[in-house]
Amino acid sequence: MAKKRSSEKRVSVLLVEDEESFVDALTVGLNREGFDVAVARDGQQAITLFAKDTYDIVLLDLMLPKMSGLDVCRAIRSTSEVPIIIVSAKGEEVDMVLMLEIGADDYVTKPYRLRELVARIRAVLRRRESNENVLASDDEITLGPIRMDIDARRCYVNGEEIKLRKKEFALLRLLLENPGRVLTREVLIDRVWGSDYVGDTKTLDVHIKRLRSLIEDEPKNPEHITTVRGVGYRYEVTKP
Repeated sequence: MAKKRSSEKRVSVLLVEDEESFVDALTVGLNREGFDVAVARDGQQAITLFAKDTYDIVLLDLMLPKMSGLDVCRAIRSTSEVPIIIVSAKGEEVDMVLMLEIGADDYVTKPYRLRELVARIRAVLRRRESNENVLASDDEITLGPIRMDIDARRCYVNGEEIKLRKKEFALLRLLLENPGRVLTREVLIDRVWGSDYVGDTKTLDVHIKRLRSLIEDEPKNPEHITTVRGVGYRYEVTKP
């Protein structure tokens, strides 16, 4: 197996972690799985390394010296769409939701098994690769107050542009392409995150919440993206 991996393109990982026990074990384990690992032991070093080199994925702890994982995630996401997986002992729901809202792709809590983490890494990379082609079209969608320029990946609400992340754009596009139709949670996750997604389904709720905050007049009482309890979501075609 080792010879086979050596002939394949190795994935470059930026590991941002200050606990030496995790650094040593994870570096050895990931190297065996075909990953090249660079290590940053505090938040500022992570930003410096990320600016100097190109990485395929970032594994990011939350509790870091000098600069929090929260701020590192924000800084990276402000300039790059590189996949980010949060790896932290902080497993409270509020932390997971916050990380997803600022652009993390997945969240793994300590302690974890190397096999699980590797599976998450590969799943995120596969989804990112497949999502590169999701928006490869020169179509335009106009429905109600929303206009989406698919080719330029731009979205407008009542003529004003709103900024959407890739998965938010893909999710809104899917809803607009199926007006009035109930899309189950399973279908939405499968189409936007991929059939191999193994993360928490709370991810979908976080993205729906953010979309509502951008397109609804009253996000807590949505007129367009409505919830069908126990089933999924639907984009309502409202009359003028």
